[in-house]
Amino acid sequence: MAVIQNKDQQHELVLRLRRIEGQLRGIQAMIERGADCEKITQQLSASRRALDKAFFQVLACAVRTEPGGAARSAAERIDHAAKLLAKFG
Repeated sequence: MAVIQNKDQQHELVLRLRRIEGQLRGIQAMIERGADCEKITQQLSASRRALDKAFFQVLACAVRTEPGGAARSAAERIDHAAKLLAKFG
């Protein structure tokens, strides 16, 4: 199983998720105060893109990490990435 072991990468990812959380709270507040739907959708789109970036950062970790210390060929890594994208993407 792949785990994000690099402390800097862990910290960067947690900060990104906290920013997304803040964006989502802002969107909730916009809805509660009756903001324009177009402005809300713009913010939802930005949040979704930010979450996608976090997803791909974690996906890259899963592809780079060697499970059980076994080396994988480039073709095996590509196949693994394709399977992950098909399952979660």
